Amino acid sequence: MSRPAYDYEPVSRGVEDVTTTPETRPVGDARVFTLVRRLADEVATLFTKELALLKVETTNAIRETRSGVASIATGGAVLYAGFLFLLLAAYLGLSLVVEEWLAALIVGGVVALIGAIMLSSGKKKLDASSFKPEHTQAAMQKDREMIKRNVHEPHQR
Repeated sequence: MSRPAYDYEPVSRGVEDVTTTPETRPVGDARVFTLVRRLADEVATLFTKELALLKVETTNAIRETRSGVASIATGGAVLYAGFLFLLLAAYLGLSLVVEEWLAALIVGGVVALIGAIMLSSGKKKLDASSFKPEHTQAAMQKDREMIKRNVHEPHQR
C-alpha cells in the first residue's frame, strides 16, 4: 500500500543529488496542491449554490409577474364594470331627468376608481425592479468581499 503524496518528506541524498523526484517532493508542495484543489472544488460548489439561488429568485419573480398580470386583468374587468355603470348613469340621467341618475353616476364613479387603483397596483408588480435577483446579488457581493479579504490578509497558523 502506498502513502499519499502529502505524507512524503524530503529524503536527504547528499549534496550531489540536486534533482527532485516525486518521492522527494517537499511536503509543502503537496499541501499547496491539496489546497488549490480544495479551493477549486469550493468555488465550483459556491457557483452551483449561487445558480440555485438565482433560480429560486427567478421563479419568485415569475410568480410575482403572474400575480401582477392577474391583478391587471381583474382591475380591467372591474374598470369595465365601472364604465358600464357610468353608461347606465348617463342613460338614467337622460331618460328620466330626475335625481336617480346621480346615484348611478356616483356608483359608476366609485367602481371605476376601484378598478383604476387595482390596475395601478398590478402595474407596480410588473416593474423591472421586481425582476432584480437581490439575494443572489447580495450573496455574490459578500463572497467577493470575503475573497478580497482572504487574498489581501496574510495567512496565520
